[in-house]
Amino acid sequence: MEVILRKDVDALGKAGELVSVKDGYARNFLLPHGLAYQATEGNRRKLEAERAGKAKRQTVEVEAARAQGAKFEAVSLTFTMKAGEGDKLFGSVTAADIAEKLQAQGFTVDKKAVELDEPLKALGVYKVPVRVHAEVKPEVRVWVVRE
Repeated sequence: MEVILRKDVDALGKAGELVSVKDGYARNFLLPHGLAYQATEGNRRKLEAERAGKAKRQTVEVEAARAQGAKFEAVSLTFTMKAGEGDKLFGSVTAADIAEKLQAQGFTVDKKAVELDEPLKALGVYKVPVRVHAEVKPEVRVWVVRE
Protein backbone atom coordinates (compact mmCIF):
# COMPACT_ATOMS: atom_id res chain seq x y z
CA MET A 1 0.00 0.00 0.00
CA GLU A 2 1.26 3.47 -0.79
CA VAL A 3 0.87 6.17 1.83
CA ILE A 4 1.90 9.79 2.21
CA LEU A 5 3.63 10.53 5.50
CA ARG A 6 2.23 13.34 7.65
CA LYS A 7 5.11 13.24 10.15
CA ASP A 8 8.69 11.97 10.11
CA VAL A 9 8.81 8.23 10.84
CA ASP A 10 12.14 6.63 11.78
CA ALA A 11 13.50 4.18 9.20
CA LEU A 12 10.64 5.03 6.83
CA GLY A 13 10.84 8.63 5.65
CA LYS A 14 10.19 12.29 6.24
CA ALA A 15 6.91 14.17 6.28
CA GLY A 16 5.42 14.66 2.81
CA GLU A 17 7.12 11.64 1.23
CA LEU A 18 5.26 8.98 -0.73
CA VAL A 19 6.30 5.54 0.59
CA SER A 20 5.24 1.98 -0.04
CA VAL A 21 4.55 -0.14 3.06
CA LYS A 22 2.82 -3.42 3.85
CA ASP A 23 -0.96 -3.21 4.13
CA GLY A 24 -1.08 -4.31 7.78
CA TYR A 25 1.54 -1.76 8.87
CA ALA A 26 -0.43 1.01 7.18
CA ARG A 27 -3.86 -0.10 8.45
CA ASN A 28 -2.82 -1.00 11.99
CA PHE A 29 -0.18 1.59 12.81
CA LEU A 30 0.39 4.49 10.41
CA LEU A 31 -3.20 5.44 9.62
CA PRO A 32 -4.70 5.10 13.15
CA HIS A 33 -1.84 7.06 14.75
CA GLY A 34 -2.21 9.88 12.21
CA LEU A 35 1.32 9.38 10.87
CA ALA A 36 0.18 8.95 7.26
CA TYR A 37 -2.79 9.06 4.92
CA GLN A 38 -3.63 6.95 1.89
CA ALA A 39 -2.05 7.90 -1.41
CA THR A 40 -5.24 8.40 -3.42
CA GLU A 41 -5.17 10.38 -6.65
CA GLY A 42 -6.57 13.48 -4.94
CA ASN A 43 -4.03 13.27 -2.13
CA ARG A 44 -1.21 12.88 -4.66
CA ARG A 45 -2.29 16.05 -6.48
CA LYS A 46 -2.50 17.85 -3.14
CA LEU A 47 1.01 16.63 -2.26
CA GLU A 48 2.42 17.90 -5.57
CA ALA A 49 0.76 21.29 -5.05
CA GLU A 50 2.21 21.51 -1.53
CA ARG A 51 5.68 20.60 -2.81
CA ALA A 52 5.52 23.27 -5.50
CA GLY A 53 4.40 25.89 -2.98
CA LYS A 54 7.09 24.83 -0.52
CA ALA A 55 9.80 25.01 -3.18
CA LYS A 56 8.65 28.48 -4.18
CA ARG A 57 8.64 29.70 -0.56
CA GLN A 58 12.07 28.23 0.04
CA THR A 59 13.48 29.98 -3.02
CA VAL A 60 12.15 33.31 -1.74
CA GLU A 61 13.58 32.63 1.74
CA VAL A 62 17.03 31.78 0.34
CA GLU A 63 17.10 34.93 -1.77
CA ALA A 64 16.16 37.06 1.24
CA ALA A 65 18.82 35.30 3.33
CA ARG A 66 21.45 35.93 0.65
CA ALA A 67 20.57 39.63 0.62
CA GLN A 68 20.90 39.75 4.40
CA GLY A 69 24.13 37.73 4.16
CA ALA A 70 25.65 40.37 1.89
CA LYS A 71 25.03 42.93 4.65
CA PHE A 72 26.78 40.67 7.17
CA GLU A 73 29.84 40.36 4.90
CA ALA A 74 30.33 44.13 5.13
CA VAL A 75 30.26 44.14 8.95
CA SER A 76 33.44 44.43 10.99
CA LEU A 77 33.34 44.17 14.78
CA THR A 78 36.07 45.43 17.08
CA PHE A 79 36.61 44.19 20.63
CA THR A 80 39.14 45.95 22.85
CA MET A 81 40.38 43.56 25.50
CA LYS A 82 43.16 43.44 28.06
CA ALA A 83 45.95 41.14 26.96
CA GLY A 84 49.05 39.72 28.55
CA GLU A 85 52.27 38.31 27.15
CA GLY A 86 52.06 36.43 23.89
CA ASP A 87 48.91 38.35 22.94
CA LYS A 88 46.73 36.11 25.12
CA LEU A 89 43.58 37.72 26.44
CA PHE A 90 42.51 38.08 30.03
CA GLY A 91 39.08 36.60 29.31
CA SER A 92 37.67 35.75 25.90
CA VAL A 93 35.28 36.85 23.18
CA THR A 94 32.29 34.48 22.99
CA ALA A 95 29.47 33.92 20.52
CA ALA A 96 27.15 35.83 22.88
CA ASP A 97 29.49 38.84 22.78
CA ILE A 98 29.52 38.78 18.98
CA ALA A 99 25.72 38.45 18.81
CA GLU A 100 25.35 41.35 21.23
CA LYS A 101 27.59 43.61 19.10
CA LEU A 102 25.67 42.62 15.97
CA GLN A 103 22.38 43.50 17.68
CA ALA A 104 23.84 46.87 18.65
CA GLN A 105 24.46 47.47 14.93
CA GLY A 106 20.85 46.65 14.07
CA PHE A 107 21.02 42.97 13.11
CA THR A 108 18.71 40.44 14.73
CA VAL A 109 20.94 37.50 15.58
CA ASP A 110 20.66 34.76 18.16
CA LYS A 111 23.88 33.70 19.88
CA LYS A 112 23.29 30.15 18.61
CA ALA A 113 23.47 31.42 15.04
CA VAL A 114 27.07 32.58 15.59
CA GLU A 115 29.12 29.51 14.70
CA LEU A 116 32.13 30.00 16.91
CA ASP A 117 33.78 26.67 17.79
CA GLU A 118 35.76 28.05 20.72
CA PRO A 119 35.84 31.48 22.35
CA LEU A 120 38.49 33.80 20.92
CA LYS A 121 41.38 33.95 23.42
CA ALA A 122 44.08 35.80 21.49
CA LEU A 123 44.53 39.13 19.73
CA GLY A 124 44.01 39.13 15.97
CA VAL A 125 41.54 39.23 13.11
CA TYR A 126 39.05 36.40 12.79
CA LYS A 127 36.34 35.47 10.30
CA VAL A 128 33.33 34.12 12.17
CA PRO A 129 30.46 32.46 10.24
CA VAL A 130 26.91 33.48 11.15
CA ARG A 131 24.09 31.15 10.12
CA VAL A 132 21.38 33.28 8.51
CA HIS A 133 19.73 30.32 6.75
CA ALA A 134 20.61 26.65 6.37
CA GLU A 135 22.20 27.43 3.00
CA VAL A 136 23.59 30.90 3.76
CA LYS A 137 26.49 31.42 6.19
CA PRO A 138 28.23 34.77 5.69
CA GLU A 139 31.42 35.53 7.60
CA VAL A 140 31.76 38.53 9.89
CA ARG A 141 35.22 40.01 10.51
CA VAL A 142 36.04 40.23 14.20
CA TRP A 143 39.00 42.30 15.33
CA VAL A 144 40.34 41.63 18.82
CA VAL A 145 42.74 44.45 19.77
CA ARG A 146 44.70 45.38 22.87
CA GLU A 147 43.14 47.86 25.30
